[in-house]
Amino acid sequence: MTSLNIPQILWNEIFLYLDLSDLASCSRVCNQWHEALSDEDSYVWESHFYNLIPEKAQNTKIIGSFSTFKAKVMAYLHTWNPNDCSRNIYIKEDGFTYHRRAIAQSTDAARGRRGFKSGRHCWEVWWERSLGSHAVVGVALKQAPMQERGYISLIGNNAYSWGWNVVDKTLYHNGRASGKFPKFDIPTIDKGHKVRVILDYENGTLSFERHGQFLGVAFSGLPTDQELYATASSVYGETQVVMTYIGWPLDG
Repeated sequence: MTSLNIPQILWNEIFLYLDLSDLASCSRVCNQWHEALSDEDSYVWESHFYNLIPEKAQNTKIIGSFSTFKAKVMAYLHTWNPNDCSRNIYIKEDGFTYHRRAIAQSTDAARGRRGFKSGRHCWEVWWERSLGSHAVVGVALKQAPMQERGYISLIGNNAYSWGWNVVDKTLYHNGRASGKFPKFDIPTIDKGHKVRVILDYENGTLSFERHGQFLGVAFSGLPTDQELYATASSVYGETQVVMTYIGWPLDG
């Protein structure tokens, strides 16, 4: 019996035992498997949704904003990592929101659960409360610290991270400001305003969008031999930062 003779319902049962990287490989085996796994609301993705996402996160407003089971699963798997953040941050039950405690003279950050080592990816970050003086979004290697003393643009304050302070609109890397971004005027970014981050891993570039407007390439020459993680740092007490992974960016 060949794979083409096996009913799709049996393949779906087999797919339930595979992790996401294996599913990605299976989708490239043949047209039948590709079509089955391309259905983002299929039984396979619905089952992964209920198996992988904690019950308390399944009915949240943020997870409900994604239209398919696959999108919900992928978004949740790229949320903030509760084991890779400053001790002054805790991740809320929805998984998408980090809360910074009101600790004086400290800058605090969190990294995403999954690093990127190929492909193109985009995600959105926004502050649900005040931004303060240093609200920075970008990417970091695993070595980048997630907490430092004082109030600084932590993402970009070392050789292991690249960040954009959306308050003063300045880029930072290797502990130095590398110019204003974008090169043209944009309205003030305030709480609730979403910033879209676009990583092109193979080409080593990091770009940003705001309200559907492409702001340009902010960084080039990013490493292409190490995993890069989504990250954001904050200084304002009791602020909350949300990150939602979208996936492959839509150009144009």
